[in-house]
Amino acid sequence: MPTPIENARLLLIQVREREDVEKQEQDCFVERCRIRKDQLDAVNLLNDPVPTWDQAGAFDVVMIGGAGVLSVTQNHPFNEALTELVLRLCEADRPLFGACWGHQFVAQALGGTVITDHDRREIGTNKVELTPAGRDDPIFAGLPPSFQAHMGHHDYASKLPAGAVELATSRQCPNQSFRIDGKMVYGMQFHCELNTARLLERLTIYQHIYKPDDDYLENLKREPIPTPETDGLLRRFLELALPT
Repeated sequence: MPTPIENARLLLIQVREREDVEKQEQDCFVERCRIRKDQLDAVNLLNDPVPTWDQAGAFDVVMIGGAGVLSVTQNHPFNEALTELVLRLCEADRPLFGACWGHQFVAQALGGTVITDHDRREIGTNKVELTPAGRDDPIFAGLPPSFQAHMGHHDYASKLPAGAVELATSRQCPNQSFRIDGKMVYGMQFHCELNTARLLERLTIYQHIYKPDDDYLENLKREPIPTPETDGLLRRFLELALPT
């Protein structure tokens, strides 16, 4: 008999300006969630309207992905509708996951603050440390107190919304992960949908924005830093959101 995850339908909300990255991000979520491609539907808000509540409600899980060039701090045409959808998903206790840009947008939609701070930017693979709350949170169960994670951001959530619990931090940037207390609503600043090979693809595409030099990319090819801990987090989220 199929498990709840095998029967699940996932909605990925994207804000990708390039078709190749839009497709790559979809593939990455399928890979890290360990689901079939036909289980994932995607909506790119640069081409399509924000899903209505009825449309989003047809899915078991909603995820909001990253962004190459857009900033949460900017006023986008979809901001109001996406904020309303995030609020309704939270109020209805529906599973919601935000990755990087999505993490920031969820934090802001729920009353937190996101700012651009190039002094806190993180590009490549960096160490993340769990807070005491993170070490006790089921999504990080069994992970070591610190681990490597893939990153690429200039903005960060400087203040979490009311009811949010900080689960992870880094030396460079706080609020690497949070959960809304009592709900299956998570945000992760790092890219848990990217393994090392996918990180190299993404950084190569966005080299003109995030400025990793050629030596860095060559070193990444020769000596990739594995991230086994973060590689399993999206699947773990689904296991918690859709228990057997």
